[in-house]
Amino acid sequence: MGSQRNISEFILLGLSYNQNIQIFCFVFFLFCYVSILVGNLLILVSIRCSALFYQPMYYFLGHLSFMDICYTSCVTPKLIGDLLLARKTISYGNCMLQVFSLHFLGMIEIFILTVMAFDRYAAICKPLHYLLIMNRARCNLLVLAAWAGGAVHSFSQFSMIFQLPFCGPNEINHYYCDIFPLLKVACTDTYITGVLVVANSGLVALVTFVLLFGSYVVILFTLRNQSAEGRRKALSTCGSHITVVILFFGPSIFAYLRPPTTFPEDKIFALFYTIIAPMFNPLIYTLRNTEMKSAMRKVWFQMIFLEEKHN
Repeated sequence: MGSQRNISEFILLGLSYNQNIQIFCFVFFLFCYVSILVGNLLILVSIRCSALFYQPMYYFLGHLSFMDICYTSCVTPKLIGDLLLARKTISYGNCMLQVFSLHFLGMIEIFILTVMAFDRYAAICKPLHYLLIMNRARCNLLVLAAWAGGAVHSFSQFSMIFQLPFCGPNEINHYYCDIFPLLKVACTDTYITGVLVVANSGLVALVTFVLLFGSYVVILFTLRNQSAEGRRKALSTCGSHITVVILFFGPSIFAYLRPPTTFPEDKIFALFYTIIAPMFNPLIYTLRNTEMKSAMRKVWFQMIFLEEKHN
């Protein structure tokens, strides 16, 4: 059954009422969004046009970069545009679409990060069987499972929110449509819905984080028996992944693993998993990765050389 409502739009209160702060945020987040697009597209093209595409770790990294672009594009362009407007609104339909898209793409990111941890575990702890364990068919299946998991999660979250009646206040104290702010303006008792949201989003994020943490404890324990050069290379790769996991999961766990209410800090923490983490992912995965930097130089040098030759 559809929701009972007499409102057609929500008013977003945004990040700040101060005009100078809004202008600064406009410039800053525009720079962030361009950096996200450029950085992740560089990774995508570099992996797809090089031999790295056939290595499981970089195959998953390419998918993560694609998810970063899609995920942040659900929020950031709207945020940037709203910073120039006095009245920030979003239609009911677009609000529901934003809720669905963010949870769908966000959960896919979580599953891909988990798959990348499994890949590192197989490479370091089972090196002789690595290529057999992480063959291309299994990699494709893991990515497909991530998409299926994202769909199951987002449909369950969306169905709970879509059935809520919205008939009174329509001001959302956020810069995008998030679940807890929507629960606050619903015209019904949302306690049970809030508990289900915490159980769905919060526990999934916490359990996944614990599994990832445990996998890296096992990896670090295994590294004791490897050579100094092997440890250095493995720690460099795993260090990049751990940094991304902390940037994404830390704020996500704070946002969803708690009683269903809103705090002023929510908007700041949300910036980390919607904008900051997708912006830093390309830097984290390239600056400390010799293979990635080498592939990027080779691919883009060839493209520039062929363009000049063609002209």
